[in-house]
Amino acid sequence: MTFDAQRLYELLPAIYRIRDAEQGEPLKALLSVIAEQAGALEENLAQLYDDQFVETSAPWVLPYIGDLIGIAGLPGANLQTLSPRAEVAHTIGYRRRKGTAAMFEQLAHDVTGWPARAVEFFELLCSTQYMNHLRPQCQSFISVRGAERLEYLGSAFEQATTIGGPNLTHRVDVRRIAKGRGRYNIPNVGLFLYRLRSLALTRSPAVPASPGDKRRFLFSSLGIDLPLFNLPLTETEVTHLAEPINVPDRSKRRAMARDFEAYYGEGRSMLLELAPADLTVQPEVIPARDNSNKRKIIVCNLTDWINLPTDVIAIDPVLGRIAFPDDQTDQVLVSFHYGFSANVGGGEYNRLSAFDTRQSEVLDASGAPVVKKVSNTFLKDAAAHNVKFTTINDALAQLGAKGGAVEIVNSGRYAETLTLNATGKLIELRAADGRRPTVVLGANLDITGGTNDEVIIDGLLIVGGALRVTGDLGRLKLRHCTLVPGISLSADGAPAQPKTASLVIDSDSTRVEIDHCITGAIVAADDAEVHITDSIVDATDETNFAYTGTKDFGGPLRIENSTVIGMVRTGIMRLASNTIFLASFAAGADTKKLIAPVLAQRRQEGCVRFSYLSPGARVPPRFHCQPETDNSLVRPRIQSRRFRDPEYGQLSPFCAPEIRQGADDESEMGGFHDLFEPQREAHLRTRIDEYLRFGLDAGIFYAT
Repeated sequence: MTFDAQRLYELLPAIYRIRDAEQGEPLKALLSVIAEQAGALEENLAQLYDDQFVETSAPWVLPYIGDLIGIAGLPGANLQTLSPRAEVAHTIGYRRRKGTAAMFEQLAHDVTGWPARAVEFFELLCSTQYMNHLRPQCQSFISVRGAERLEYLGSAFEQATTIGGPNLTHRVDVRRIAKGRGRYNIPNVGLFLYRLRSLALTRSPAVPASPGDKRRFLFSSLGIDLPLFNLPLTETEVTHLAEPINVPDRSKRRAMARDFEAYYGEGRSMLLELAPADLTVQPEVIPARDNSNKRKIIVCNLTDWINLPTDVIAIDPVLGRIAFPDDQTDQVLVSFHYGFSANVGGGEYNRLSAFDTRQSEVLDASGAPVVKKVSNTFLKDAAAHNVKFTTINDALAQLGAKGGAVEIVNSGRYAETLTLNATGKLIELRAADGRRPTVVLGANLDITGGTNDEVIIDGLLIVGGALRVTGDLGRLKLRHCTLVPGISLSADGAPAQPKTASLVIDSDSTRVEIDHCITGAIVAADDAEVHITDSIVDATDETNFAYTGTKDFGGPLRIENSTVIGMVRTGIMRLASNTIFLASFAAGADTKKLIAPVLAQRRQEGCVRFSYLSPGARVPPRFHCQPETDNSLVRPRIQSRRFRDPEYGQLSPFCAPEIRQGADDESEMGGFHDLFEPQREAHLRTRIDEYLRFGLDAGIFYAT
């Protein structure tokens, strides 16, 4: 602010200031009001200047700037994930490069926010050679030794000449590419979109492949095989066509082996470190090559743990495995990237953008928040961050009578048996923003407290036990957490206890709020209030109970923008909105006793709107729900129901439009509603037509 109250006051003649001071400074108070309004006017004038430029304008101004250059149909301001700023800024550049593959890639990224790869399919047609126009890359046969290129068969990188050899060619496919069927034809251009995100996990302890094994390790903190993903490298030129390293895709063995240094190292896709027992000593980075430039790490196939190395370290990015040539005495830390659809279930993403968990913190006598920080791995600035504890239990024991927060400041793995007693206090157990620790429970986590007490669990991956609420706890909040469906996973990724609930609420007075979480089945007492938003509740099979009661019917349920896999029995379904209920009876089940796969006991109260309900469901009045009749063939198509898969819970692009666009705002039903994928795709299809050359046809494909 240029004109604050003090500056305006000092502009007055001294005589007026003296007289004003004698009378209690009423004039100064008046000028403070004037200065406040002058500041608002000054800020408004500054924003008016900023609104002249697309880079600094307010969001509501963008459609008006777009109108000046002839852009129509920009997404509404209510779709926060579809900001048109980049699209408006680059429109002139699109028009200058109209019809080029690189332009289509940039257009797709600006419109949808997803990385993209454009493919001109006529380049992939095998053809008879014309002597005046030779096309040696379009051979009608391929070398059986081109194994690396065969890994990209059917993908966006069939014509990537950087991987060596001729293109992988095809015969003509005359089906319409706009319908998502045909690809390989002369007028066809394809846009491959990468919906999955490449999410980081930093300095996470590698898990031994079997108890006591010191040579073979797994990247996943759950001790299962996990495909690793690339950290996409930013393209620096607008004319550059995306390569495999530029998109968030699964890492390929041969591609990584060919250019290992592009994937390995600090700030890249993965890194290995050895951490000594002394937490004050910085972990030692394992270099890709030794001092004599000899490879220390190689990429190979570790299926069934064959081909174990004798003098180098082996990594399998497809399975997420590591094999050392000898036993390791130090702890192995891994930094890598994995794939998932959205910021749900916790991760090293910004969790404070949607809500600030710090608002509920307990203050000490000096007014400072009571926060006990925990780290069981080396932290460079541990003293500056006041990190004094290496176990969660030690930190919990040091909370005062009013409670406080225990914050885990690393992405470590904590194997402990925990109890949260919130009697007379507030307890928050959370991960620091940008961290995702794993808590391996030795037994169920018991949570208790009084009717005015509250427990918050935020940002944790919890495995090995269920959460059990007892006593008269007033409120339990789960935010961005994962309670592994089936309690834990076996070596092959299957749930170890598929019929065991992940959350048991034995308290009738407890209100449970679940936000942006992945959980297993929930068992709730008759009067416990449960509110679920933007989450996945997975009973591991649609014939198991995903929500039920400790006796018969679960407590009142309110669920929005979520996916439920398993049967539901609730006393009252207060509201179900934009939600998928995927449930069915098991073979030989007593249907007379179960009555319905989704059942509300009191159906005269509540509402179900814009949701999918398995046939036979008995719920409160429906509004625009699917299927419209029990004989309808409309049913969700989910890419994967296995918790370990990157596509877990994601709707297929070929899912029925009644579900994929069936929410109240024409987005998809289910836990990934807020991604607005149908709107992104529809907006891109509209924009493609504007920039296609005459005679060409374009199609959209999802690469992941």
